[in-house]
Amino acid sequence: MRKILLLLMIFSISLFASMTNEYASQKILDSKIPIVDIRTPGEWKETGIVENSITIMFWDEKGNYDVNTFLAELNKKVDTKKPFALICRTGSRTKIVADFLAKKLNYDVINILGGIVYLKAAKLKTVPYIK
Repeated sequence: MRKILLLLMIFSISLFASMTNEYASQKILDSKIPIVDIRTPGEWKETGIVENSITIMFWDEKGNYDVNTFLAELNKKVDTKKPFALICRTGSRTKIVADFLAKKLNYDVINILGGIVYLKAAKLKTVPYIK
């Protein structure tokens, strides 16, 4: 009986977490949903960032990553009990990270398709990265 209850609890928790895919739009930029930019500092400097976005690098320039460090920063800067969005250069990195966060940690994540490249092509505003 306990095993059945445990399985039902796990299943019901997973129903509340999701990953959605959405192209960058003015609607997302104007929303109160936090946008986490997972690119590298070099990329942030090269293209700028979404205004008020939260910059937390996932992969470094060599392709290395540290999930624990990323999660510690993410949980420090974002209320992960509420929906938030991820953006990278083209959307390929965020798809992997968003999928992981939704499936393994039950976070409600929006993967911004096309990334900053799509955002800039759509003439949506970015601001310089300064740090």
